[in-house]
Amino acid sequence: MARKYYIPQNANKFSQFLTNLLKYVDQKASLWNHIPADRITALSNLNDQFTDLLASMQGQRTSAQNLERRELQAQATKELRGFVNQYLRFAPVTNVDRVEMGVPNHDTIPTTIPPPNIQAHGTLIFPGVGLVDIYDIKPDGARTDDRAKYGVRIYFGVISRTSKFRIAEPPKTGADLPHSVFTRRTRHRFDFIGEHGNTVYFCLRYENSKGQSGPWGKIISSFVP
Repeated sequence: MARKYYIPQNANKFSQFLTNLLKYVDQKASLWNHIPADRITALSNLNDQFTDLLASMQGQRTSAQNLERRELQAQATKELRGFVNQYLRFAPVTNVDRVEMGVPNHDTIPTTIPPPNIQAHGTLIFPGVGLVDIYDIKPDGARTDDRAKYGVRIYFGVISRTSKFRIAEPPKTGADLPHSVFTRRTRHRFDFIGEHGNTVYFCLRYENSKGQSGPWGKIISSFVP
């Protein structure tokens, strides 16, 4: 990150910073769809403990309370820094999101890594009723630059009148698929329980750490088992 000390050291400002960040994450988590719920809960619990402790320290403060505050703030800062580095530095979190949260833009770091210029490809497998895995996600052709740490955004939609992932007609390109998830893994599982017999469509697209997209991959489709 460009600014090393973006996390406030003052206790009250730290509490406000963390509270605002968590509020923003809560609003965006379902859209980003890449942050484990237990990590958000862990950070929220630390924030609640810290806020309650500060409230109890209004007026006269004991040396024991001050020590507890410093230790809890250090623990929360460590958890927060790991959370930001793991989940907020890269796509699907945008530079606009990072500005709103007070997190330094990854975009300020000079890089020689260009936007992706290759297509992504995956293979469909069916581990159970209603489950569809995209397996062996990899470049369709030339190898990526290992330094790039590209992720893959998977766009998808289901031909159905009732599905929450519904689309009206088969897509011509990935741009016709309104739903997406982002992953850095080579396998991703979709749960389409209740969609048995419907046709699901996917299209994969590489993204770099700045959220810049590569070319669309091929449309792949199958019936939901």
